[in-house]
Amino acid sequence: MRHAIEAADITAEVTLPSGDRLRILDGLSLSVPEGAAVAVLGRSGSGKTTLLTVLGLMSRHHRGRLTLGGIETDNLSDAATADLRNSRIGFVFQGFSLIDHLTVLDNVELPFVYGAPVPAPRRRALELLDQVGLAGFGSRPVNQLSGGEQQRVAIARALVRSPSIILADEPTGALDIRTGGAVMRLLRDTTRGAGAALVVVTHDRDVAAIADEQWVLRDGRLHAPDAAGGEAGP
Repeated sequence: MRHAIEAADITAEVTLPSGDRLRILDGLSLSVPEGAAVAVLGRSGSGKTTLLTVLGLMSRHHRGRLTLGGIETDNLSDAATADLRNSRIGFVFQGFSLIDHLTVLDNVELPFVYGAPVPAPRRRALELLDQVGLAGFGSRPVNQLSGGEQQRVAIARALVRSPSIILADEPTGALDIRTGGAVMRLLRDTTRGAGAALVVVTHDRDVAAIADEQWVLRDGRLHAPDAAGGEAGP
């Protein structure tokens, strides 16, 4: 079995205003096979977003070993790290992180601005919009869409460069329960169809239920969910 993500003994700390060091991740390890979905449950402040910044190569301030798609990342140059992030990783954020004054199609095409050129980028963007149920929406400004539609645009944007890893940070936090459930099913189905590994961090057990594997992030480490289904709450 090939793994898209292999993180071993990851430790991350921050410096408090007092000068003291606060350990956020404490020897955490996680392996995610290609095409699998993993959900990490945790309360606010448990380190979920820190974990995604490490896995997504947005922070190098950690110790441990991180291998993405067979590439050991710890000694890569800044340029090589950026290339790997742009080519292998897609991000889905809680607040959508779309650019309001751009159209739907322009937002989906944004990842093509970075990294190596790809053939027929517009056709690829239109294909993704069709896959997420937004065919014909390309010319609309994103600020005219519903929350669920905006998150579908964000999913299309995350997938447009055919990444092998999708990282989602509370992807339904701004949506109602019904819309959030539909968006999560869409995210799981589209990543599975693309053969991409999906890591979702959330405090919501219903969101985590779509994953093949669930973990609870507590005290800087991953634990198996308890009989009640893990942690919930803000």
